[in-house]
Amino acid sequence: MGFLLAMLLTVAALAKPAGVVPPSIEAEPALDLGGASAPASPTAPGLGDRRELSDFIDGLFDQELATQTAPGAAVAVVKDGELFFAKGYGYADLERQIPVDADKTLFRVASISKLFTATATMQLQEQKLLDLDDTVNRYLGDQVQLENPFDEPVTFAQLLTHTDGSTKRRIGLAARTEAELQPLQTYLSNHLPPIVYPPGELFSYSSHSIALLGYLVERIAGQPFVDYVNEHILQPLAMNRSSFAQPPPHVDDLATGYQKQGGQFKPVPYLYLNIGPAAALSATATDMAHFMIAQLQGGQYQNNRILQPESVAAMQRIHFRSHPQLPGTGYGFRERRVNGLSTVGHLGSLRGYSSSLTLMPDQNIGIFIVSNSFSGVHSRVLKQFFDRYFPPPVDGTAADLPAVDPAEVDLSRFVGTYRDLEYPRHTLVKLSAPLSHIVIRQSQSGLNIQTPSLFFRYPMPNSQLEPVGPLLFRHRDDGTLTAFEADDEGHIVYAYNPIFAKMATFSKIAWYENLWLHAAVVVAAAFLFLSGLWVWPLRPLWRRLRNRAGHTGPPTPLVWRMAGGVSMLNLIFVIGFPLSLWLYGGWKLAYGMPWFGFALLTLPIVATVLTVAMVAIAIWVYGQKEWSWARRAHYSLLTLAAVGFAVLMGYWNILGYQV
Repeated sequence: MGFLLAMLLTVAALAKPAGVVPPSIEAEPALDLGGASAPASPTAPGLGDRRELSDFIDGLFDQELATQTAPGAAVAVVKDGELFFAKGYGYADLERQIPVDADKTLFRVASISKLFTATATMQLQEQKLLDLDDTVNRYLGDQVQLENPFDEPVTFAQLLTHTDGSTKRRIGLAARTEAELQPLQTYLSNHLPPIVYPPGELFSYSSHSIALLGYLVERIAGQPFVDYVNEHILQPLAMNRSSFAQPPPHVDDLATGYQKQGGQFKPVPYLYLNIGPAAALSATATDMAHFMIAQLQGGQYQNNRILQPESVAAMQRIHFRSHPQLPGTGYGFRERRVNGLSTVGHLGSLRGYSSSLTLMPDQNIGIFIVSNSFSGVHSRVLKQFFDRYFPPPVDGTAADLPAVDPAEVDLSRFVGTYRDLEYPRHTLVKLSAPLSHIVIRQSQSGLNIQTPSLFFRYPMPNSQLEPVGPLLFRHRDDGTLTAFEADDEGHIVYAYNPIFAKMATFSKIAWYENLWLHAAVVVAAAFLFLSGLWVWPLRPLWRRLRNRAGHTGPPTPLVWRMAGGVSMLNLIFVIGFPLSLWLYGGWKLAYGMPWFGFALLTLPIVATVLTVAMVAIAIWVYGQKEWSWARRAHYSLLTLAAVGFAVLMGYWNILGYQV
């Protein structure tokens, strides 16, 4: 168990847990709109007074900065086609005491970059250079191949809605320097995740899907992605300080990213992202206001148009829902219902930064919030903003769905452990999957969702669900909905949006995937490996040390040396691999696996090969009468432990340098 826990801690920096552990590389965080509410403004609903809004936002950030939740932040609000409010707070650089300026300070907006890649795709569709229902394979060429074992091809629309069926990759997605940054074609040709779910059926958020979309824009337009976006989106929108270039042209004005350690903000290094179209945009708050205005004005900003109104409507229209009652996804934009209002937007997080962009098309309002740390500032400010200017209906937001008597629902079928689909299935960072496990238990009033506190730095409170339909439940605290899907035999296979209001798909894991079962196997194997290590080489070494000039006993037979060697290799790996990566810094796996990691990954491969020989020997020894039953039992148990350990190493993608 110690090995699994150590490995989980090692890869936690690369994981995108279920919205409760700050991701330190790149991910879309959950938007938690829980917490205390702000009193409604006298002018609610709606915004009407710039000074009143300024005073309100000032008060919120005075409180945030006083509690040191973030070094700096910026906010921009647009209304009716104009910039309504924009202001910076705190510091862009703590050491040099440079204040945040909404017009000047650049922030890395992370996954909000995806909205610009989606916009570029829609532009190419308007020019009839592609069709959103086209299979992307027609445009990829020979250098980048999309591995898809299903009959259904992957389309542009599926990439835009994250329903292409791919997963994540974490190792190697970043570079230390600009010189080490890989071109899109080079990176994707070696790191593109395979399609693992039938295209068009499940939502599974993946930055690599949008990176692939950016590569397609590059190929179809015949222009580097950075240059295309600058010429066709940023310049027409007068986003003159913003750029996908890494580092950006105005790098001196880029806010330093920070991570809180020991109560102090520590600067984090600049990550050069190989998945640029998915997360590399640096922008100011006022530049992002121009983008919001264009999205709310049918694709036009001042006298320039980047999209036709029909394309903008298509981006914001919902094209996929996991369940008819749940929020869905458009082309780039995610739907959220806040206080009974329909909104679309996107979130972003990168090591040292977090951001939120929210549009209210019916009200012609947009709000952008960004900070130079991952601290949840945007969630808290956004909640206060909505509660003050667009308070929830007095009668609640989900009163139209009456509760169902729990006695009428077979609650036991929903009980089990569920895993977020958004984990790297084909690399050893699969070890991060338990960080996004949730446990659903039955209660008297419905269901209870728990996150295992052992694996979460900030475990979320248990969530109580009441049934409102055969496969539909409502969270008692905020009225959001969670849906389930069953197979043809009635067995539950998926849970949709089980935590927060964020789109997510969780699959119910099988009994043999239970982490505690795996931990028990590892603990038992480790004890047996210690006994094998005692047989050889520890016992012969002990005898030699005790009897330097005397008889040290007969040499250890080769078969026991093999068993001891396998035990030693496995124990060195169990201790050495997680310890070395922890000392190295787990988040640095974003740069790729270090040389010593590859060296240590060789050990279980050698041990597995020798384990095959041990199996043959274990069968042979049962016919040898000179072996006592105790020796035969010991050797058989060692063989069984080695086989079980090898199976687990294969399950967690540790065998075969799967990075």
